[in-house]
Amino acid sequence: MFLAKKFFTKIIRSGELIIVAPSGEYKFGAPRAGKAPVRVTLADDATGTKLALNPALVAGEAFMDGKLTVENDDIMGLLDLIGHNVRWDRENPTRVALWRTQRWLAPLAQINGLVRSRQNVAHHYDLDDRLYDLFLDPARQYSCAYFDDPSVSLADAQIAKMAHIAAKLRLEPGQHVLDIGCGWGGLALFLNKVAGVKVTGITLSQEQLLVARQRAQASGQAGDVNFELIDYRELQGQFDRIVSVGMFEHVGKPNYRRFFDRIRELLTEEGVGLVHTIARADGPGTTDPWTAKYIFPGGYAPALSEMVPHIERVWLWITDIEVLRLHYGYTLRHWYEACEKNRAAIVQTYDERFYRMWMFYLAAAASAFFHDGHMNVQIQVARSRNALPLTRKYMEETEAGYIKRLS
Repeated sequence: MFLAKKFFTKIIRSGELIIVAPSGEYKFGAPRAGKAPVRVTLADDATGTKLALNPALVAGEAFMDGKLTVENDDIMGLLDLIGHNVRWDRENPTRVALWRTQRWLAPLAQINGLVRSRQNVAHHYDLDDRLYDLFLDPARQYSCAYFDDPSVSLADAQIAKMAHIAAKLRLEPGQHVLDIGCGWGGLALFLNKVAGVKVTGITLSQEQLLVARQRAQASGQAGDVNFELIDYRELQGQFDRIVSVGMFEHVGKPNYRRFFDRIRELLTEEGVGLVHTIARADGPGTTDPWTAKYIFPGGYAPALSEMVPHIERVWLWITDIEVLRLHYGYTLRHWYEACEKNRAAIVQTYDERFYRMWMFYLAAAASAFFHDGHMNVQIQVARSRNALPLTRKYMEETEAGYIKRLS
């Protein structure tokens, strides 16, 4: 435990961490107002040594395998404590780059060709359909919600997100909208319902495609909302509006230029597009090795500095950028709490190890938004400088109208 003691002494300053190992009990940090001590048990001292040597990978694996357990199964509490101590803050004296040694591998992990892209999507999105029903909202929005207030329900916050995006697209009845990475079809169906637009949604997930088509049939919208299994690089045609929510994280840095080039090619002359993605306030980085291995192979959340040059080079106007700082953190807390309540069902569908993996993923992601440099951005683009009004007033007015229409 020598290395582990040295590591946690350096990392944990604010808040208390108690580690119980076969060799003894160890305490780190100091009391933090409003926060109880976090108590962790290690199955063996070797796990402590491995944690100190490679925390970004070993912490998640040890939790999955039961070699690291947290009192009351509070993995959110443990990762919140660690996240707080290594938070992205210029004034934080203990800020450390835990994943610096993996950064040189990041470009290799993001070469997402057509075949690899389909494999990566299937790894996460072709899981048992019952899993997502256990923690998502009724519209099945598996992306950052939009909270006017943290106390808003997840369902209402996801409706607000869709209305917010719809307003930015400045939709008119009869327009044709392309939804790249349409998920289970919730946004496409929403846009058709509130704005009378025709929507084509594309996905690389067989499971998502099946559900999206079923939902369109059940709601009577199949005539106006169509879903296809196709990569954005293979799609033909032109669209008045293009939207992509929660998909850009899977594009991969080597493909950014091609992605925005396709946006321009697929938009009509007066077309408008919107990309909603996780991003980084702390500049270019890399996906941590545990997430890349178990959750999102090939995934990466970009810095704006990595996106904007490619938008400029394909001659698109950036007509609006909005940063959502804490919204995904609140969203993830809702998902985490829902999974906690549905533990038995998740274990029955998969097993205990999968449940612990999933909870670690949600807790770690929440910590990234509350403490690290993660955020969400919505980037609106257009081919023409004249495609949109001079000010943002139309967004707020239209958004309020969509919400009123649904109430």
